[in-house]
Amino acid sequence: MSYVELKDIRVSYDNKTNILKDLNLSIEKGELVSLLGPSGCGKTTTLRVIAGLIEPNDGEFLVDNQNLIKVPVHKREFGMVFQSYALFPHLTIKENVAFGLKLRKEKKASINKRVEDILAITGLEDLGDRYPKQLSGGQRQRVALARALVIEPKLLLLDEPLSNLDAKLRLAMRIEIKRIQSQLGITSVFVTHDQEECFSISDRVAVMNKGVIEQFDTPEEIYKNPKTEFVARFIGFENFFELTLTEDRKYRAVDGTIFESTGKYDQGKRTGTIRPDDIEIAASHVSNSNNKVSGKVKVRTFLGKSYQYEVETQIGTLLANKADDVIYQVGDTVSLSIPAHKLIIV
Repeated sequence: MSYVELKDIRVSYDNKTNILKDLNLSIEKGELVSLLGPSGCGKTTTLRVIAGLIEPNDGEFLVDNQNLIKVPVHKREFGMVFQSYALFPHLTIKENVAFGLKLRKEKKASINKRVEDILAITGLEDLGDRYPKQLSGGQRQRVALARALVIEPKLLLLDEPLSNLDAKLRLAMRIEIKRIQSQLGITSVFVTHDQEECFSISDRVAVMNKGVIEQFDTPEEIYKNPKTEFVARFIGFENFFELTLTEDRKYRAVDGTIFESTGKYDQGKRTGTIRPDDIEIAASHVSNSNNKVSGKVKVRTFLGKSYQYEVETQIGTLLANKADDVIYQVGDTVSLSIPAHKLIIV
């Protein structure tokens, strides 16, 4: 049995519209799992159910085989890091970090030792006597993280903790979060809408859409093999075209072009998708060839080291990126080759 389990969780605020629909999620001990998706997908609601801020209409939430649905927030022994730092401005960094331990009435010597240890782990050992206003945004976020970790939580919850930082600080902090989480081995749930941020630190990712998890897998597997059209679009696939499975386990497009794929083969109508970087573009067209379509360049966009071409074909408008060694003009007829190992069927 997994360390954390959400079983058939349903959340509805008016008993008509479900925010979460029979959601199931299992997390292993020591894992960092991210909930990824657009605004309104249900990821923050899921985190609030885990934290105890929302009681679901149905379902179970278990940590270490204990059902915590009816356990109040303050008794769950979870650490939480929010979008806003939520630090006490009148307390020093040491006092902010020690706050949870003092509420538990721990011994002073124990509090001091644990605060010193966690400040060292989070790189704040020289800042303990300062106040929040004297720190940078990244330092304040590390204080919030230290405060959550010092209580040795059963579960660490992070609700878009990096969204208020600039790009450079976000990059540095996500590396720090992963380093600290791995060092301490704390089971963690991270909520974000940022794909790059999520993929860089997660052991597994749950991609959410309209209250359900559409794919739960490693970042590498989601990036290379999205299971649904929503997941593919969300992680950056831009070319989509209708396909139908043939009797010899190939796919036929609407114009009759045959496509082969090294991926799954499912009956009925399916959607093929491929990233613009993975399409091969050339000037000549080979007729009656599998995985090739011809079309006319409608738009050319300069991307720096390459160009992006918007090509109108019989199976739809496709985007293809190519280095600037050969440059095509608007109006040129080109051939697009779609490698079988890059064609994803969703």
